[in-house]
Amino acid sequence: MFYWVLKTIVLGPILKLLFRPWVEGEEHLPEEGAAILASNHLSFSDSVFLPLMVKRRVTFLAKSDYFTGNGIKGWLTKAFFKGIGQVPVDRSGGKASSAALNSGLRLLRRGELLGIYPEGTRSPDGRLYRGRTGVARMALESGAPVIPVAMIDTDKAQPPGKLTPRIMRIGVRIGKPLDFSRYEGMEDDRFVLRSITDEIMYELMLLSGQEYVDMYATSMKDRLVAAARAKARELQEAAKPGSAAPELEEALDAAEGRPVVPRTPTVPRSDAESGVSGERPAADSDPKGRGDIEEAS
Repeated sequence: MFYWVLKTIVLGPILKLLFRPWVEGEEHLPEEGAAILASNHLSFSDSVFLPLMVKRRVTFLAKSDYFTGNGIKGWLTKAFFKGIGQVPVDRSGGKASSAALNSGLRLLRRGELLGIYPEGTRSPDGRLYRGRTGVARMALESGAPVIPVAMIDTDKAQPPGKLTPRIMRIGVRIGKPLDFSRYEGMEDDRFVLRSITDEIMYELMLLSGQEYVDMYATSMKDRLVAAARAKARELQEAAKPGSAAPELEEALDAAEGRPVVPRTPTVPRSDAESGVSGERPAADSDPKGRGDIEEAS
C-alpha cells in the first residue's frame, strides 16, 4: 500500500512535474506475469524513476545496509526503500549470494516484475560495464523473459555523490523482451551464463548509446580510489610538516562517491601536485565472490 501511495500521491506527481520524465517502449512490458527488467545503472535516481514510469510494481534487490540503520534516520531510510519497492539482500558473497538469488526467484515465481542492475553497481564514469551473471541465472531458473531498460541522463541530474538532484528532463527507454528458453536446463554452465549476460549488455549498449567497457565497474572504482589515494598522499607529503593537505579528504570523497565537502586549506599549496604515481591498479576480478549480486542503489 505504501508503495502505491508514495508513487501516485506523495512522491510521483512531484517528480513528474519537476523532471518531466519521458518513456519509450512501454508496449514491451507485459501486462501480467513475471519479467526481469535489466537496467544500466548511472545514478541513485534510477531506482526511483524506473518504478515511477512503469505502471506495474517493480521490486529491486537492494543492499541490506539501507534497512539496518538505527534511530529516526535509520527508520526513515528503511521506510523509504521499502516504499519505492526494494527488498534487502546481503551482498557479502558465498551463501549470501545464493540467498539474494533465491529472493529474486521468489518474486519472479509470484509473477512480479524484478528490477536488476547487471553491472552490480553504479557506473563510475557514465560508461556501460561488464555484466554480472546473476541476471542470466535468474532468467534460466525462472523462465522469465529479460527486458533491457536504459536510463537516460539520470547521471546528469544526480551524479554519484551528489545528494540534491538537478532539475532536468530524464528518460527511460525500454527494449524488446529477450527470450532465453533455448538454454533451458543449462543454468550451471558458466559459458552459457556469460553468453546470456553479454547479450543483455549488448542490448543495453544499443538502447543507451553508452560506450561499453569489458571490465567490471567495481574494478574501475577500485582503480579510481587507488589513484585518488596515491594523489592524496603526494599532496599530503608536499604540505608543510605537521599539517594535512585538505585535498586528501576531498579527493577520497570524490573517488568513493561521497558528497564532496570543500576544505579550507590550512597551509599554502605546493606546486607538487602532478599526476598519480606508480600505484598498481586493482585487478579485474571479484575476490569477494559477489558475481551474482546486483546492487540496486
